Amino acid sequence: MRRLCLILLSLGLGACSSPNPYVAASAPMPPAPAQAATTFDASAYPAPVRDYGAYRNWAWRNGQLPAGTAWADSAQIAEAVSGALDQRGLRPLHDNRPADLLVSADVRLEKRLKQVQDDYGYGYGGYNRYGPGYGMYNSVPIVRTYEVQVVVVRVNLFDARSGQPVWSASAETGSQGSLSERADALRQAVQKAMTAYPPS
Repeated sequence: MRRLCLILLSLGLGACSSPNPYVAASAPMPPAPAQAATTFDASAYPAPVRDYGAYRNWAWRNGQLPAGTAWADSAQIAEAVSGALDQRGLRPLHDNRPADLLVSADVRLEKRLKQVQDDYGYGYGGYNRYGPGYGMYNSVPIVRTYEVQVVVVRVNLFDARSGQPVWSASAETGSQGSLSERADALRQAVQKAMTAYPPS
C-alpha cells in the first residue's frame, strides 16, 4: 500500500514538472491618441463632494406650485413640502433674490398588489369509526391577494445656479380616509421622503 502511494506521488510530481505547452504572448498596447495630452475629460474623475450646508433657501422650480390632483390640491402639497423643508433648515424665498435650491414635487395615485395570509394554526384530535382518534394536522394557509391604491409623493431638489439635480426621494401612503386624514397622510409621506436629506 505504501509502495503504491509512493508510485502515484512520484507520477503526480513528474506530471507537474513537464514543460507547459502554452506560451504567454500579447500584442503591444496601442499608443495614446495625439489629442489625449491636450484635452481634459472631466467624466473620468468622480464628481466633487457636494456641500449641502451651503443650501439655505429655496424657491419653486419655474415659479410654479406643484400640480394638484383629485386626492390633494396644489396648496396642500405645497404646504406639506414647505413644512418638511423648513424642518431641515431650508427657508422659502419670498423676494426676488436668487434661491440656492429649486424644488419640485408631484403626487400621483398608483396601484399595488398586497398579500394577506390567513393561518389557522395547528389542530389535534379527531374521530373515526372505531372511536376517538388522535393525530396532528396542520391546515393549509389561505393567501389572499388584492389591489390597493396608494399615493406616491416625490420631491426633487435642483441646484439653482447649475440646474443640476441635487437630491430626489419618494414615499407612499394609503389613499383612503377623510380630507383631514388625507392631509395628515400627505404630510407624513413628505416627511418620510425627506428623512434622508441631507445625505450623509
